[in-house]
Amino acid sequence: MSMSSLPYWLAALYLPGIGPLKLKQWLTHFADIKTLFTATDEECQAVGISAKDRAKLQQPNWQAVEADLAWAEQEDHHLLTWDDERYPMPLKEIADPPILLFVRGNPAVLSSKQIALVGSRHATPAGIRNAHYFAHSLAEAGLTITSGLALGIDGASHRGALAAKGKTIAVFGTGLQHIYPAQHVSLVQEIIQGEGAVISEFPLNTSPKPPHFPQRNRIIGGLSVGVLVVEAALKSGSLITARHALEQGREVFAIPGSIHHPLSKGCHHLIRQGAKLVETAADVLEELGGLSVSTSTRPLSMTASNDACLPPESQQVLAQIDYEITPLDLILLRSGLTMGQVSSILLTLELQGYVQSIPGGYIKAA
Repeated sequence: MSMSSLPYWLAALYLPGIGPLKLKQWLTHFADIKTLFTATDEECQAVGISAKDRAKLQQPNWQAVEADLAWAEQEDHHLLTWDDERYPMPLKEIADPPILLFVRGNPAVLSSKQIALVGSRHATPAGIRNAHYFAHSLAEAGLTITSGLALGIDGASHRGALAAKGKTIAVFGTGLQHIYPAQHVSLVQEIIQGEGAVISEFPLNTSPKPPHFPQRNRIIGGLSVGVLVVEAALKSGSLITARHALEQGREVFAIPGSIHHPLSKGCHHLIRQGAKLVETAADVLEELGGLSVSTSTRPLSMTASNDACLPPESQQVLAQIDYEITPLDLILLRSGLTMGQVSSILLTLELQGYVQSIPGGYIKAA
């Protein structure tokens, strides 16, 4: 990338109402981005650029451009444009690749082989453990873990990769100067320190806005060779990411769950649509071809808990709860304990991640 072209790429980012698709079409008529901005009104008109858009090209937001160039001078801050050799090729090949990526951390990791892990912000304890397990195992196998920094499954995926001393990438739905959610400020630092990266296509000061998160999901899918949906409701951002991945020719994987749990329904829908059902990291690696996983191929949700470590009365209550909904009155009847005892034990079991409280009763979560 020529440094002289960078200000013009930034100027393009700030053109109101001009997205990647329109810019891509314009650039087919010009030698480069600088030529587009320095073209005469007649040259622009000749290739079909409207009078309204020509006026935008003639009045770039140079103040914003200067601020971004100053930001990029700081350590571990990078700006990657379409013509930058560091811009990841898989992302460049999607229908509407970002005009420019703001990057904190290691830009080289964007061109590594990545798998996206996505799922609900309101994940179950079992979902959190599954995300951590899969991210840990897949990172150990050499894949970079890409996700969206959200609470729940995303955060657990980033942490699983870091726990394995692997690389992870967080794709923001905000500008990089707005870490969202705020609870993940320290996680962002860990990702950068672990030679991963946090990235965004949005201008630095962009605050959280609902339309931005579905928009960034195409980047998560575009960077990756496949997308693993851990837990998702039928209407969720995770399914948007999976749809983008399918449209981009990527593999889609989903973890099944209870037929009664709403956060299993999105995964089951994907499996019916042809996503690969996975129970272990080895299932993912087999589909991706040739990579091997160096840890146990049993899901963490099956190995993390040791029921024998629980007090006898807790074991007694847990034994009455299945992976299907078990009503509270049935747990009381089967356990032979008092309501006070059972309520206290259930609360402890839920906090420890053994069971999940849902409408109608409880289900085993591990």
